[in-house]
Amino acid sequence: MTEQGALLTVKNLRVEIPTRRELLVPVDDVSFEIAPGEILGVVGESGAGKSLTGSAVIGLLEPPGRIAGGEIYLRDRRIDNLPYRDMRKIRGAEIGMIFQDPLTSLNPVYTIGRQLVETLQTHQDLNQKAAQARAIDLLREVGIPAAAERINQYPHQFSGGMRQRVVIALALANNPKLIIADEPTTALDVSVQAQIIKLLKRLAGEHGAAVMLVSHDMGVIAETCDRVAVMYAGRIVEVGDVHNVVERPNHPYTQGLMAAIPRLGAHDEKLAHIKGSMPRPNAIPTGCAFHPRCPHAFALCHVDRPELMDGAGSSAACWLLAQEKEKANV
Repeated sequence: MTEQGALLTVKNLRVEIPTRRELLVPVDDVSFEIAPGEILGVVGESGAGKSLTGSAVIGLLEPPGRIAGGEIYLRDRRIDNLPYRDMRKIRGAEIGMIFQDPLTSLNPVYTIGRQLVETLQTHQDLNQKAAQARAIDLLREVGIPAAAERINQYPHQFSGGMRQRVVIALALANNPKLIIADEPTTALDVSVQAQIIKLLKRLAGEHGAAVMLVSHDMGVIAETCDRVAVMYAGRIVEVGDVHNVVERPNHPYTQGLMAAIPRLGAHDEKLAHIKGSMPRPNAIPTGCAFHPRCPHAFALCHVDRPELMDGAGSSAACWLLAQEKEKANV
């Protein structure tokens, strides 16, 4: 954390989805902070609660999903309990969102220029000419060639990578304090992924924005982020400096994720995998939710849910850390 303190603070966030038969809790007691200029990666398998956490922060949970507990602060202002109209003013002005599929963010019947200009004029006092000039500057900033000509084109006239750059330009239009990027590189070629990663890192550094990068790809997280939070079954199971978590993970789930990444030169090795699958929100095991898949689980893991505890290089919610500390104190 920088001397400026946290720009985004999430405390004990709980998201509930009521259904006819039961109450689902896909995000349970999640807490983290992001400082200005810092990129926090949130990683985990599908169903871990990553995207729902991001949606809760920006106030875009789809009904009947709701924030049922916890607090969210942007600087010193609490935003999780704001009326819809007030939250709408913050969204776009102080918080920018980059979605996984650019086509869900861009209107296919409007030109790129019109969408950028409308976004700018919604939150800033700019006339048409000034907004148009600012829109062209934004396209240049995110690496769109011939921006002055392409501003009058439609989304379908851009490649996938270029559309994602346009979405990033939209997210940056009003110089937001916080950017939430939900799987921004998933649908892109590897070479384009690298360009988008480089762009996100540069923008975080130059604009001083806090970035929450949601991804299932540990490679993207390792290349992009300063810190990483690993989620499993709706909870953060490990958090720390990205290099420490990648090189010396403390939680067995994180260790499994890292072991499943192919290594250069290891042609004869079989890819490791984590047995089983992520539990559904209506079937989360008692104790540590990972214990049915964990090769190191013991009796306590089945009955008592661990909280995050400090380990070497990161904090992890794992009883193995408590065992290690007990042995060290003997």
